[in-house]
Amino acid sequence: MAQITVNELFKQTRLKLKLKWVAGLDGGQKILTSEAVTKPSLALIGHLNFVHPNRVQVLGCAEMDYLRGLSILALQQAIANLYASELAAVVIANGEKAPQALIEAADRHQTPLLSSPLQSPQLMDLLGHTLATSLAESTSMHGVFMEVQGFGVLIRGESAIGKSELALELISRGHRLIADDIVDFYRTSPERAEGRCPPLLQDFLEVRGLGILNIRALFGDNAVNPT
Repeated sequence: MAQITVNELFKQTRLKLKLKWVAGLDGGQKILTSEAVTKPSLALIGHLNFVHPNRVQVLGCAEMDYLRGLSILALQQAIANLYASELAAVVIANGEKAPQALIEAADRHQTPLLSSPLQSPQLMDLLGHTLATSLAESTSMHGVFMEVQGFGVLIRGESAIGKSELALELISRGHRLIADDIVDFYRTSPERAEGRCPPLLQDFLEVRGLGILNIRALFGDNAVNPT
Protein backbone atom coordinates (compact mmCIF):
# COMPACT_ATOMS: atom_id res chain seq x y z
CA MET A 1 0.00 0.00 0.00
CA ALA A 2 1.32 3.45 -0.91
CA GLN A 3 2.03 5.79 1.96
CA ILE A 4 3.55 9.16 2.72
CA THR A 5 4.89 10.71 5.92
CA VAL A 6 3.80 14.07 7.28
CA ASN A 7 7.36 15.30 6.70
CA GLU A 8 7.07 14.46 2.99
CA LEU A 9 3.61 16.03 2.73
CA PHE A 10 4.92 19.20 4.38
CA LYS A 11 7.86 19.42 1.97
CA GLN A 12 5.60 18.95 -1.05
CA THR A 13 2.98 21.51 -0.02
CA ARG A 14 4.85 23.99 2.21
CA LEU A 15 5.30 26.72 -0.39
CA LYS A 16 1.98 26.28 -2.21
CA LEU A 17 -0.05 26.25 1.02
CA LYS A 18 2.24 28.67 2.93
CA LEU A 19 2.39 26.16 5.75
CA LYS A 20 4.02 26.79 9.12
CA TRP A 21 4.90 24.01 11.55
CA VAL A 22 3.52 25.25 14.87
CA ALA A 23 3.96 22.30 17.25
CA GLY A 24 4.36 18.53 17.39
CA LEU A 25 7.80 18.67 15.78
CA ASP A 26 8.55 15.06 16.79
CA GLY A 27 5.65 13.66 14.77
CA GLY A 28 6.98 14.15 11.26
CA GLN A 29 7.37 10.42 10.64
CA LYS A 30 3.66 9.71 11.16
CA ILE A 31 2.30 7.78 8.19
CA LEU A 32 -0.62 8.82 6.00
CA THR A 33 -2.35 5.98 4.15
CA SER A 34 -5.60 7.75 3.19
CA GLU A 35 -6.15 10.66 0.81
CA ALA A 36 -9.11 11.85 2.89
CA VAL A 37 -8.77 15.26 4.54
CA THR A 38 -11.55 15.88 7.06
CA LYS A 39 -12.92 18.49 9.45
CA PRO A 40 -13.41 17.21 13.01
CA SER A 41 -16.45 19.37 13.89
CA LEU A 42 -18.51 16.55 15.41
CA ALA A 43 -15.48 14.99 17.07
CA LEU A 44 -14.86 18.15 19.09
CA ILE A 45 -18.22 17.80 20.81
CA GLY A 46 -17.70 14.14 21.66
CA HIS A 47 -18.79 12.11 18.65
CA LEU A 48 -15.55 10.15 18.64
CA ASN A 49 -16.58 7.77 15.87
CA PHE A 50 -16.04 10.71 13.51
CA VAL A 51 -12.32 10.86 14.34
CA HIS A 52 -10.47 8.71 11.81
CA PRO A 53 -6.90 7.57 12.47
CA ASN A 54 -3.92 8.41 10.26
CA ARG A 55 -5.63 11.32 8.52
CA VAL A 56 -5.15 15.06 8.25
CA GLN A 57 -7.72 17.05 10.23
CA VAL A 58 -8.40 20.66 9.21
CA LEU A 59 -9.70 23.24 11.70
CA GLY A 60 -11.55 26.01 9.87
CA CYS A 61 -13.40 29.12 11.05
CA ALA A 62 -16.34 27.19 12.53
CA GLU A 63 -14.14 24.86 14.56
CA MET A 64 -11.88 27.66 15.83
CA ASP A 65 -14.89 29.85 16.75
CA TYR A 66 -16.32 26.90 18.68
CA LEU A 67 -13.05 26.33 20.57
CA ARG A 68 -12.69 30.03 21.41
CA GLY A 69 -16.16 30.07 22.96
CA LEU A 70 -15.42 27.26 25.44
CA SER A 71 -14.38 27.48 29.05
CA ILE A 72 -10.90 26.24 29.93
CA LEU A 73 -12.18 22.84 31.07
CA ALA A 74 -14.50 22.46 28.09
CA LEU A 75 -11.65 23.43 25.74
CA GLN A 76 -9.40 20.79 27.26
CA GLN A 77 -12.13 18.16 26.84
CA ALA A 78 -12.77 19.14 23.21
CA ILE A 79 -9.07 18.87 22.42
CA ALA A 80 -8.93 15.52 24.24
CA ASN A 81 -11.81 14.37 22.00
CA LEU A 82 -9.86 15.46 18.93
CA TYR A 83 -6.81 13.45 19.97
CA ALA A 84 -8.82 10.38 21.00
CA SER A 85 -7.59 8.68 17.83
CA GLU A 86 -4.09 8.46 16.35
CA LEU A 87 -4.14 11.54 14.10
CA ALA A 88 -1.52 12.06 11.42
CA ALA A 89 -1.62 15.87 11.55
CA VAL A 90 -3.83 18.85 12.38
CA VAL A 91 -3.88 21.92 10.12
CA ILE A 92 -5.38 25.25 11.16
CA ALA A 93 -6.79 27.22 8.23
CA ASN A 94 -7.38 30.95 7.66
CA GLY A 95 -4.24 31.98 9.55
CA GLU A 96 -6.03 31.43 12.88
CA LYS A 97 -3.92 31.47 16.03
CA ALA A 98 -3.66 28.11 17.78
CA PRO A 99 -4.88 28.00 21.40
CA GLN A 100 -2.10 27.18 23.84
CA ALA A 101 -3.97 24.04 24.92
CA LEU A 102 -3.93 22.80 21.32
CA ILE A 103 -0.19 23.46 21.02
CA GLU A 104 0.49 21.59 24.25
CA ALA A 105 -1.65 18.64 23.12
CA ALA A 106 0.18 18.47 19.77
CA ASP A 107 3.53 18.28 21.58
CA ARG A 108 2.23 15.78 24.11
CA HIS A 109 0.81 13.45 21.45
CA GLN A 110 3.72 14.10 19.06
CA THR A 111 1.22 15.03 16.34
CA PRO A 112 2.23 17.76 13.88
CA LEU A 113 0.20 20.97 14.22
CA LEU A 114 0.44 23.13 11.10
CA SER A 115 -1.15 26.41 10.06
CA SER A 116 -1.96 28.03 6.72
CA PRO A 117 -3.47 31.40 5.70
CA LEU A 118 -5.63 29.64 3.08
CA GLN A 119 -9.35 29.16 3.65
CA SER A 120 -10.32 25.66 4.67
CA PRO A 121 -12.12 24.57 1.43
CA GLN A 122 -9.12 25.51 -0.72
CA LEU A 123 -6.70 24.04 1.81
CA MET A 124 -8.57 20.73 1.95
CA ASP A 125 -8.83 20.55 -1.84
CA LEU A 126 -5.09 21.08 -2.36
CA LEU A 127 -4.08 18.71 0.44
CA GLY A 128 -6.48 16.06 -0.86
CA HIS A 129 -5.10 16.36 -4.39
CA THR A 130 -1.51 16.02 -3.14
CA LEU A 131 -2.39 12.97 -1.07
CA ALA A 132 -4.38 11.36 -3.89
CA THR A 133 -1.40 11.78 -6.21
CA SER A 134 1.14 10.52 -3.66
CA LEU A 135 -0.93 7.50 -2.59
CA ALA A 136 -2.01 6.40 -6.07
CA GLU A 137 -1.25 2.89 -7.37
CA SER A 138 2.01 2.97 -9.27
CA THR A 139 4.25 0.97 -11.57
CA SER A 140 7.53 1.66 -13.39
CA MET A 141 8.24 1.09 -17.07
CA HIS A 142 11.33 1.32 -19.27
CA GLY A 143 11.35 3.83 -22.11
CA VAL A 144 11.46 7.54 -22.91
CA PHE A 145 8.37 9.49 -21.89
CA MET A 146 7.62 12.68 -23.81
CA GLU A 147 4.97 15.37 -23.90
CA VAL A 148 4.03 15.77 -27.57
CA GLN A 149 1.43 18.44 -28.34
CA GLY A 150 -0.03 18.07 -24.86
CA PHE A 151 -0.21 14.26 -24.92
CA GLY A 152 1.99 11.82 -23.02
CA VAL A 153 3.90 9.53 -25.41
CA LEU A 154 5.96 6.58 -24.18
CA ILE A 155 8.68 5.53 -26.63
CA ARG A 156 9.55 1.87 -26.09
CA GLY A 157 11.79 -0.64 -27.82
CA GLU A 158 14.90 -2.78 -27.53
CA SER A 159 18.11 -1.31 -26.13
CA ALA A 160 20.11 0.80 -28.62
CA ILE A 161 17.24 0.90 -31.11
CA GLY A 162 17.20 4.72 -31.14
CA LYS A 163 14.64 5.77 -28.52
CA SER A 164 16.78 8.59 -27.12
CA GLU A 165 17.76 9.82 -30.58
CA LEU A 166 14.09 10.08 -31.50
CA ALA A 167 13.37 11.87 -28.22
CA LEU A 168 16.18 14.37 -28.88
CA GLU A 169 14.77 15.06 -32.34
CA LEU A 170 11.34 15.70 -30.82
CA ILE A 171 12.84 18.03 -28.21
CA SER A 172 14.61 19.99 -30.94
CA ARG A 173 11.20 20.49 -32.57
CA GLY A 174 9.66 22.00 -29.44
CA HIS A 175 8.28 18.96 -27.63
CA ARG A 176 9.11 18.21 -24.00
CA LEU A 177 11.03 15.51 -22.15
CA ILE A 178 9.39 14.02 -19.07
CA ALA A 179 11.61 11.02 -18.27
CA ASP A 180 14.34 8.92 -19.84
CA ASP A 181 15.04 5.24 -19.05
CA ILE A 182 12.63 4.78 -16.12
CA VAL A 183 9.12 6.25 -15.97
CA ASP A 184 6.90 6.03 -12.88
CA PHE A 185 3.19 5.77 -13.72
CA TYR A 186 0.48 6.57 -11.15
CA ARG A 187 -3.23 5.76 -11.39
CA THR A 188 -4.60 9.08 -10.13
CA SER A 189 -8.23 8.31 -11.03
CA PRO A 190 -10.17 5.39 -12.55
CA GLU A 191 -9.61 6.78 -16.07
CA ARG A 192 -6.33 8.65 -15.68
CA ALA A 193 -2.69 7.61 -15.42
CA GLU A 194 0.08 10.13 -14.77
CA GLY A 195 3.71 9.56 -15.74
CA ARG A 196 6.50 11.12 -13.70
CA CYS A 197 10.26 11.24 -13.75
CA PRO A 198 12.20 9.79 -10.80
CA PRO A 199 13.97 12.72 -9.06
CA LEU A 200 17.50 11.45 -9.78
CA LEU A 201 16.81 11.33 -13.54
CA GLN A 202 15.16 14.75 -13.79
CA ASP A 203 16.21 16.77 -16.89
CA PHE A 204 18.64 14.11 -18.21
CA LEU A 205 18.61 12.19 -21.50
CA GLU A 206 21.29 9.64 -22.43
CA VAL A 207 22.05 9.60 -26.17
CA ARG A 208 24.48 7.19 -27.85
CA GLY A 209 27.60 9.00 -29.00
CA LEU A 210 26.75 12.16 -27.06
CA GLY A 211 26.55 10.88 -23.48
CA ILE A 212 24.22 12.15 -20.80
CA LEU A 213 22.65 15.48 -21.77
CA ASN A 214 21.09 18.03 -19.43
CA ILE A 215 18.08 18.95 -21.54
CA ARG A 216 17.07 21.89 -19.36
CA ALA A 217 20.56 23.42 -19.64
CA LEU A 218 20.72 22.85 -23.42
CA PHE A 219 17.19 23.77 -24.48
CA GLY A 220 15.73 25.77 -21.59
CA ASP A 221 13.06 25.25 -18.95
CA ASN A 222 10.27 24.71 -21.48
CA ALA A 223 12.00 21.63 -22.88
CA VAL A 224 11.30 19.52 -19.79
CA ASN A 225 8.23 18.60 -17.82
CA PRO A 226 8.51 16.71 -14.50
CA THR A 227 5.03 15.12 -14.82
